[in-house]
Amino acid sequence: MTDIYDQIGSKIRELRTTLKGKGISQEELARAVKTTANTVSRWETATYKPSIADLEVLARFFGVPIAVFFPGAQPASRANMLISATADLDERDLEEVTLYARFRRAQRAKRKA
Repeated sequence: MTDIYDQIGSKIRELRTTLKGKGISQEELARAVKTTANTVSRWETATYKPSIADLEVLARFFGVPIAVFFPGAQPASRANMLISATADLDERDLEEVTLYARFRRAQRAKRKA
């Protein structure tokens, strides 16, 4: 059985190397999450064990729910999916998504009436 930290490290590497279709370096990720490239490397090789706080920062950076680091965890809740989908939106885009959700809810209520 694979160690959980090996799996977490593999997921960090996968997210880093596939980000925006081309990936980023360990140095770029380190700068973005305010750590060192050595730390990122050691997370990826499971030499260091990232804390929950570290995983939260990484999840926010990559725009994914923290559960992606834990294989076999329950599927993401609707709230987690929404948070992940809107994580990098600016205020105006987030407002537009909110208005659309309200519009869809009103349409559904109208059809039921």
